[in-house]
Amino acid sequence: MAFQDTDNSAPNAVETSTAKHNYRLDGADPRPILVVLHQETSTPGRVGQVLEQHGVRLDIRRPVMGDTLPDTLEAHRGAIVFGGPPSANDTDAHLVREVEWMDVPLREETPFLGICLGAQMLAKHLGANVGPHPEGLAEVGYYPLRPTTEGRLLMPHWPDMVYQWHREGFELPRGAHRLAEGDWYPNQAFSYGKAAYGVQFHAELTLAMMHRWTTRGHERLNLAGAQGRRQHFDGRAVYDAPVRRWLEEFLARVFGQPKNS
Repeated sequence: MAFQDTDNSAPNAVETSTAKHNYRLDGADPRPILVVLHQETSTPGRVGQVLEQHGVRLDIRRPVMGDTLPDTLEAHRGAIVFGGPPSANDTDAHLVREVEWMDVPLREETPFLGICLGAQMLAKHLGANVGPHPEGLAEVGYYPLRPTTEGRLLMPHWPDMVYQWHREGFELPRGAHRLAEGDWYPNQAFSYGKAAYGVQFHAELTLAMMHRWTTRGHERLNLAGAQGRRQHFDGRAVYDAPVRRWLEEFLARVFGQPKNS
């Protein structure tokens, strides 16, 4: 399948259209962010660390372990659906319900972020196809990222290289706006509606998570297009600082408030 770009609505911008970041993230809103994880041992990684450092509470749920998702997000300031081993196309009952549940944040226009599998689930919910690269290529390691015009208008700083751990991607949903692109999987970040975002890459990765993923998931290092384990750690030493900067600014943009409010 081809992951073409169907976003034709990028605004005309002047050459100096780098957005000024004017958002803050703090605990002024006492409601927690709903965090959805897909394995018993999964954690929200650096996303959770950044949020908690800024006084944001987390409500962690694991549907795979029987946890339910709320019928409304009125008691939450937003939601984040993380990645995991499943495919968005799997027919396990809890995964099907999770894809359907995404109607809640979209309908209520509550801030929402899907990461990797979470982004693929959001795309699927919106009617886009999810599947493997047409040439069987996987992204496992560090790969280039390029913000679009709309991405630069939304965020002031995007990393040049990001960490990936996937062998499926998604087409851009109808009505969505592509924020960043890659070489093999063009749709790397997108927005939809007033408050929903999806990213294919893993800015939440901690060093401990990299050790765990490349050990327990070592078979993925042999996939076509994947990088060797040493390259993962070498890449982190070079590329991680800009990723962390982007993550802090992005979480403030999605879940925070304008600084002048």
